[in-house]
Amino acid sequence: MKSLQTLFALLCFSLAATAQAAVLVTVAGKSATAEIAIAGVEAELILNFSDVDQLQAGNLGISAQLVSVTDPALLARLPDASLASIPAALPLMVTVEPPSGTGFALRDTVRVELHTHALPYTAGSHFRLFKAPLGGQFVDITDEVAPGSVRTRGTTGGFSQFLVLVDLRSTSSVIGSKFDALQARAAAAPSALRGDLLQQLADARSAADSGQHAAAIAALDAFRAQVSSEAGLGLGNEWTPSQRSGNLAGELLAGASSLVYSIGYRRDYGD
Repeated sequence: MKSLQTLFALLCFSLAATAQAAVLVTVAGKSATAEIAIAGVEAELILNFSDVDQLQAGNLGISAQLVSVTDPALLARLPDASLASIPAALPLMVTVEPPSGTGFALRDTVRVELHTHALPYTAGSHFRLFKAPLGGQFVDITDEVAPGSVRTRGTTGGFSQFLVLVDLRSTSSVIGSKFDALQARAAAAPSALRGDLLQQLADARSAADSGQHAAAIAALDAFRAQVSSEAGLGLGNEWTPSQRSGNLAGELLAGASSLVYSIGYRRDYGD
């Protein structure tokens, strides 16, 4: 049925010539769930789309692999390998690479959840969800960490690789880097919107820097409301495998959501 599809894809690949990763993908409505098992490590990737075309298991290109927690090439992709580390109980990198030519497209955002029983949850946890382009630098996209055992959640406007990290950087430094990235993205907005968006971010940053958490979050909420109202109009809001830079609205919304999380975390748990 087109209105409710449940499709399965079983993908296997070699890891160190021995371990096999099984990825079982089910799709229903605007959501997809990938059950992952490899060498005793189990996790679940859940994707909830705002709007999507051709959401089918084979169109998502989901794979997974175990990684070495001491791999120099991988550590070089982390923000600070002395403070952000791969948990030994979950050395798992998940890749989502939708193939071209399928008609797959997402609009606005996709909520990504990586759920595992391999990690213990505690309030104020330092587990974070990171995302990177293939071979690129990983950045924190977390907007929620919830129990069960650990559910790291984040929002993004596109794909491709995801890791759960233990992030011991100061929350203030994380907030600063997220503001830098978000302001750089907002600077790419059309001139008719750029000034307002940058001013809202400047107001939010000023409030955050002075410890006015509620005011900072309110300014970011206003920023998100304006971006949402312009998505698909003044701001491009579609990601496809062949047009990966077309979803500026989704990336702005995702960046603001992750900033709100970090500001709230500092308010509740300190730096």
